[in-house]
Amino acid sequence: MALVLAAATVFTTAPAATAEPGSLVFGDCPEDVAEPYPDMRCAELNVPLDYSDPDGEQVRLLVSKVPARKPEARRGSLVVNPGGPGGPGVPFAGGLASRLPAPVRDSYDLIGFDTRNSGHSTPITCVEPKTYWQPPLPDPDSPAAREANWQRAKQYADGCAARAGNYLPHLTTPNNARDLDRIRAALGERRISFLGYSYGTYLGAVYGEMFGRRVDRMILDSSVNPDPSQVWYGNNLAQDVAAQRRLDDFFAWVAQHDAHFGLSTDPAQVRAAWRGVRDQLREAPHGPLGPAEYLGITFDALYSDSRWQPLAEAIAEFRLRGNDEQLVGMVEHKDAAAETSNAIYTAVECADAPWPDSKAEWERDSARMATRYPFAAWYNSWTVAPCRTWHAPSRSPVRITGAGLPPILMFNSEHDAATPYRGALRMHRSLPSSVLVTERDAGQHGVWALAGNAEADRIGTDYLTTGALPSGDVDVPGHPLPDPSTPETRTLELR
Repeated sequence: MALVLAAATVFTTAPAATAEPGSLVFGDCPEDVAEPYPDMRCAELNVPLDYSDPDGEQVRLLVSKVPARKPEARRGSLVVNPGGPGGPGVPFAGGLASRLPAPVRDSYDLIGFDTRNSGHSTPITCVEPKTYWQPPLPDPDSPAAREANWQRAKQYADGCAARAGNYLPHLTTPNNARDLDRIRAALGERRISFLGYSYGTYLGAVYGEMFGRRVDRMILDSSVNPDPSQVWYGNNLAQDVAAQRRLDDFFAWVAQHDAHFGLSTDPAQVRAAWRGVRDQLREAPHGPLGPAEYLGITFDALYSDSRWQPLAEAIAEFRLRGNDEQLVGMVEHKDAAAETSNAIYTAVECADAPWPDSKAEWERDSARMATRYPFAAWYNSWTVAPCRTWHAPSRSPVRITGAGLPPILMFNSEHDAATPYRGALRMHRSLPSSVLVTERDAGQHGVWALAGNAEADRIGTDYLTTGALPSGDVDVPGHPLPDPSTPETRTLELR
């Protein structure tokens, strides 16, 4: 049974972080980071495992820096977070550096960091990935596999306790925010600017609640719903609704490009083809590719429309020509790094907020969602099911009020499957100083500097470089969807 710490906390400006100003010494990055991002420099910073015992055991964080290109125009540090929780922030910052508009790169040091116990920051794992994650996994939708999925969830929670139990009580968003403020202090900055995507929006909002006077400029892109009643169980259910809608957008796009894919000009027939592949895999998996893997591949493709063409081509090959090579090649074989990301994703969400400890309640909610939104309802529930038997206390979520924060800029696409638009509206209401830019008729998870929307990029660039914001909330047209007849372009994605 999950433990709950009862008192809800409303944070005000916290005491100053303890770190020597300018104490970060940047040098070579780990080899797996240095090779793709040779201009990036890295440093290590120790932070308390337990902030109530600041001189006790420490966790070592990896921090990265890409210096401003024009030192004479430098206005500060821009710290970025790619979400997750548990997404490695250092390599994300390296990839983002090449995509940021030139005026931003000229005037900011770009700072990345792997949050505690992720990436290169004292990483943890909960299971042996080659065995626990060996595909094909049990069918998420099958009643016959339900007990097997519950057992897997318990096995994961037990594994986290056995391998990383010392860290679990301290893997929370408030501690990530405290770590962020330690980084600020070690950079020698009185205030920092922050760019957070997905979970990074929640981290940014919590940081602003705890350390509001230390915020310079802040962009929150693809926002988590911060309503305490929705963190995280309700947010997970809300994804089921948004993912179903985005899947329909995918089917419609495939139908529009029937000359390329050959599945049908009717979205309903494209949906039938997608289901046909799923049903075949339920009857007999193709090597590592079963229904669980197929649902996962599809769900991941909804994060970015740049993944639509490979998925549609793979479905067509499988359905029309019996060739499974492309779909099988999309199956993820989790390594230690991927397992670390999964461990942090689970640990932070389990500890940040209460979860149902009743199987009946969990199954009732999943079945209710599946009646109208069947695509991901059960699949999505099993991803966080370890929280039912988590071996660390869960806390009441931070209440976001935005009191005293400077102007904040928000972005969200209208059809985002991962962070549904209603959640962005709730975040917007929670932050009175925010302005929301909505990318209409689009569903990219990650808009500014990621979606290729020139007008959105201009608004964000103006804000970061001059402080200028629109006078009110703004709608911008969605970026163009991919055209299968043209060469693919490389994109930086959040998942």
